[in-house]
Amino acid sequence: MITVRKRNENGQVTWEYGGVVLARGENFVQLEAHFNRADMPFQGTTLKRNDRFVELFYTDRWYNIFEIHDRDDDAIKGWYCNVGHPAVWDEQDVISYVDLALDLWVTPEGAQAVLDEDEFDDLGLDAPTRAQALNALADLQQLFKSKQPPV
Repeated sequence: MITVRKRNENGQVTWEYGGVVLARGENFVQLEAHFNRADMPFQGTTLKRNDRFVELFYTDRWYNIFEIHDRDDDAIKGWYCNVGHPAVWDEQDVISYVDLALDLWVTPEGAQAVLDEDEFDDLGLDAPTRAQALNALADLQQLFKSKQPPV
């Protein structure tokens, strides 16, 4: 079991949950986790408690990618991508990342929606961090347009 900690720009933990490692590479870890919040409508679908998330965290990329599967039939609902500082994991099996509010949602059909741009702007990031985040968003958009595997 591994613990995932989502942090805000001030380093405070805003969400924590557990997952199981599926694969590990030099610069990434892939894990499986289950949605631990109540059912909620989201971008034309419903995120349900216990939906299966296959998550990729990178130590060398300014984003992570969550492939979301329906709890009932395992159909892919879409990909939720968080733009943030590269992930850090330690010997206590804790992965943490600093979320920079900017997100990308991709449907199974390939439609993309950039989310939370206002929240991103409100962070007041310094120019280099802002540029890294915007470059990460562009990389994600291209990754999904070209249908390349994320690892």
